[in-house]
Amino acid sequence: MILAIDAGNSRVKWGWHDGRGWHNLATVSLIEFAAANHDINPFAATHENPERILISNVAGDGAHQLLVNWTSIFEAEPLWLKGETERCGVTSRYQRPEQLGADRWASLVGARGLHQGACLVVNAGTATTVDLLSAQGEFLGGLILPGVDLMRFVLHEHTGRLPLQEGRFERTPRNTLDAIETGCRHAQAGAVERMYRVAGAQAQCLVSGGAGLALIEQLDIPCQYVENLVLEGLARIAWS
Repeated sequence: MILAIDAGNSRVKWGWHDGRGWHNLATVSLIEFAAANHDINPFAATHENPERILISNVAGDGAHQLLVNWTSIFEAEPLWLKGETERCGVTSRYQRPEQLGADRWASLVGARGLHQGACLVVNAGTATTVDLLSAQGEFLGGLILPGVDLMRFVLHEHTGRLPLQEGRFERTPRNTLDAIETGCRHAQAGAVERMYRVAGAQAQCLVSGGAGLALIEQLDIPCQYVENLVLEGLARIAWS
């Protein structure tokens, strides 16, 4: 049994994998994770002593220390994933592979395990990433843009009058809230669809992340939702 942990910008997700499937998947906000009772280890509540522990952390030093504390009760030493040149059939063509976020790298490895052809790998959360994986397993590059909530917040913070509340997606928005909501969602979908044109019509589009299902509703390309590509990648690395 391995323990895989994905500490993202807003949430911490983890699960136990036995080589065939997932057990006891869980997710909490970073705030909840930081405030957890120190007498109750969230990772030890269901299993003891994993064979391996793999962690993707893009949440910064504070989350790193919390994860060190919570995993220190286990005998296994955690592997802290970082961007690499090559892993599990994926080759990075990033200018500096070590600077690629651990979450993006894990997602690419996870996507390669699910689909052997060309692939557009999308993670929609606090930020949205859109990464291109060739049929040969080469990571060719990708995009990072603010997620919908962050777009909405920036508009509110940097204008004098635009509200922060959510609106509705409409074909022809006729009020300010709907205009903001529709504009943000068009921006997300447009970025994905433009990269899909680069990938080519034979590419598989895999969409993951907390905002992934809402994004799929706006896309005019064939795509598949994967609940957590980061965890899938961590599990593939652990069992390789």
